[in-house]
Amino acid sequence: QLQLVESGGGLVQAGGSLRLSCAASGRTSTRYVMGWFRQAPGKEREIVAAINWNGDNTYYADSVKGRFTSSRDNAKNTVYLQMNSLKPEDTAVYYCAARFTRLLLTTNYDYWGQGTQVTVSS
Repeated sequence: QLQLVESGGGLVQAGGSLRLSCAASGRTSTRYVMGWFRQAPGKEREIVAAINWNGDNTYYADSVKGRFTSSRDNAKNTVYLQMNSLKPEDTAVYYCAARFTRLLLTTNYDYWGQGTQVTVSS
């Protein structure tokens, strides 16, 4: 199993930046994909980004492409989501999630963090 803990959320003005971190513990020696999801009030949860086990393949939703970047440091068992040029519509609870696989996935994640709030003021 994997345990995931997000950090780095907060309040930022439009145009600003935040970096989210997701620290994994447990079976971290097994290869896993990491996804970033978000859920705004009254909306469905949506995938924002994903990064495969060694970081050489990534996925970004169209809404964040060019503004968000995911990276990972497997030596630290940590995955990052750098969010630049933030917009009020990026306001949501952000979750990291993982699944044991070498593939890059956008669905069917098994392990979830507790979420971290990101609020972007206009």
